[in-house]
Amino acid sequence: MSMSGCAPDDPLAGCTPLAREPLSAEQAAAIAPMLKAVADPVRLRLLSLVLSHQDGEACVCDLQPAFDLSQPTISHHLKVLHEAGLLHREKRGVWVYYRVRPEAMQAFLTLFAAVPDPLSGAASTTTTTTAGAPA
Repeated sequence: MSMSGCAPDDPLAGCTPLAREPLSAEQAAAIAPMLKAVADPVRLRLLSLVLSHQDGEACVCDLQPAFDLSQPTISHHLKVLHEAGLLHREKRGVWVYYRVRPEAMQAFLTLFAAVPDPLSGAASTTTTTTAGAPA
């Protein structure tokens, strides 16, 4: 599917690798917020912690001990990741549990797949494990 076929509600869904077809200005603008969300070191660590947490989900109370940050700050970063489409969230009683959206992780892999190696001229591909993380 071409980049023009990216889903409007999920900019990474159904997109082809960047090395195959250039992004339009609109597509780059739609994908940039997701990349900005993970460009922050705290948010990148939070994404990693949620993804690697038991059962693949965590609440702020599970994540806060890993940081020297307040609960509201951790919640803000989780909200940014959620709004960028990288996390699902589910309220259970007074707690909100976060889970990484597997389709978002797979879309990132697809977006950056087959990046040409400028030295050899060949495309470098990423292999994945069943969990969708690079092997």
